[in-house]
Amino acid sequence: MTSTADVGNSVDHVPPPSRERTAWAALRPLILRLHFYAGVLIAPFLLVAACTGLLYAASYQIEQVVYQHELTAPAGQTSLPLSAQVAAARAAHPQGTVTAVRPGAEPGQTTRVLINQPGLAESTQLAVFVDPSTGQVRGTLESYGSSGALPVRAWISTLHRQLHLGETGRIYSELAASWLWVVALGGLILWVARRRRNRRHLIVPDRAVGGLRRTLSWHGSVGVWAVLGLLFLSATGLTWSKYAGANVDELRAALNWTTPSIDVSGGDHAAHTATAGHHAGGADVGVDRVAQAAAAKGLSGPLEITWPAKAGAPYLVKEIDKTAPTRLDQVAVDATSGQVSAELRFADYSLAAKLARWGIDGHMGLLFGLANQILLALLAIGLITLIVLGYRMWWRRRPTRGFGKPYPRGGWRNVSWALLAPLALLAVAVGVFLPLMGISLAAFLVIDVLLGLRARLGSPQT
Repeated sequence: MTSTADVGNSVDHVPPPSRERTAWAALRPLILRLHFYAGVLIAPFLLVAACTGLLYAASYQIEQVVYQHELTAPAGQTSLPLSAQVAAARAAHPQGTVTAVRPGAEPGQTTRVLINQPGLAESTQLAVFVDPSTGQVRGTLESYGSSGALPVRAWISTLHRQLHLGETGRIYSELAASWLWVVALGGLILWVARRRRNRRHLIVPDRAVGGLRRTLSWHGSVGVWAVLGLLFLSATGLTWSKYAGANVDELRAALNWTTPSIDVSGGDHAAHTATAGHHAGGADVGVDRVAQAAAAKGLSGPLEITWPAKAGAPYLVKEIDKTAPTRLDQVAVDATSGQVSAELRFADYSLAAKLARWGIDGHMGLLFGLANQILLALLAIGLITLIVLGYRMWWRRRPTRGFGKPYPRGGWRNVSWALLAPLALLAVAVGVFLPLMGISLAAFLVIDVLLGLRARLGSPQT
C-alpha cells in the first residue's frame, strides 16, 4: 500500500518497540521509517504516474472516437484485393515506401497501409486508411511503434512514460515503478500485522472510528484490495525503464527467457530459396498470394503483413490479436515462390516468454480488452486515493517544518546481525538491479543521518 507517512503511535496504539528479540519487533521500526520517507518523497512521482495511467486507460476509447472516420468505413458486399488497396495508398503517397499492411479484421473497418516516409520521427510511420470496398483513402495519420498507436494515444502514452521530456523524463516513471512495489509491500505488512478486534476491518474500513484512525482504516483497506495490481504494474512497468529495463533484458537473455522470432534478414531464407530452385531476383508473388499462404497455415485476422526488408528476404505475416485467448502466430512467406518458409506458433513460446507477453499486454490494457482497461482505471484511482489519504494523515499531524515526525530512528540497533546482514545484502543487490531506487535509497539514508545530527546538536526534530 502506498503511503505518504506513518501516522505513528497515536493511531496504531502499539507500544514503542521493546528489547524483545523477535524478528517483527526489530523490523517494524525500520519498515515504518522506510515507508514514511518513501511515501513523502516518492508519492509525487507515483501520483503523476497514476494520473497519466488513468488517462492512458481511456486512450483506446478516445482514439476510436477521435479517429472514427479513418478507422471505419461503410461495410460493403465485397472487398477489393489487398494489392489494390495497397496500390490506392501508394498512389496517395508515392514518395513513401510501403512497409506493412493491416487488413480490416471485421466488416466496417478500414485497411491500414503503413508507409515509411522521410522526415518522420523514430519508430513512426505514415498510416494510410483505405476503404476495402471502394479503395477510397479515408485519411492519413502518423502511427507509432508496433502497437500502431495513432497521434492522440501516442501523445498520452508518451506523457505516461516520460512526460514529453525525452530520456530525462523516463527517470520519473522508472523511479515510480522502482519504489511502487516497496511501499506497497511495506504498507501491506504494516497493515496486516496491526492488532485489531475485528479481522473484517482488514479489508473493510472501520467506520466506527474517527479522525486519523478512520483515515488510516480507509488507507489500509483500499491498499489491501489494490496491492496485487500495484505489484503487477511495478514489475511490468520496469520492463520499459531505461536502467532497470536493461538489467531485466540481460537477466531474461541469461535465463533464455527472451521472446523467439523468425529471422527475416534474408540470409537463411535466400539460401533456402536457391536450394528450392527459386531465385532471389525473381518476380515478387505479391501481397495477395502471401495472404493466401498465411491463411492456409491457419493465420486469421487481425493480421499484419510486413514487406521484405531487402532482396531475398521473405514477407512476414503476424497475427496481432493480443486479447485473451492470445493469437500471435506468425509465418515467413518466400517472396518469389509464395511458399511458407518458416513458422512460429505462440503455443511454442516458453512459459517465461508467454508471461512477459501477457504482462506487457495487461499493463497496456490489451489482454482482456475493455475489462482490462476498467481494471487499470480502478487501480489508478485506488493509487491516487492511497496517496491522498496518506498525505492527509501526514498533514493532520501538523508538521511545521521539514517532513514532519517520522518513526523514531535507531530501530536497526534492535535487529540481530543474523537478520540485518542478509537484509543489507538484499538491499544492495536490489539497489544495483534497480539503480534509481538504489540512488534514492542512499539519498534517504543521507537525509536521515543529517536530520539525526541536527537533532543531536539541539535543533528541533523534523
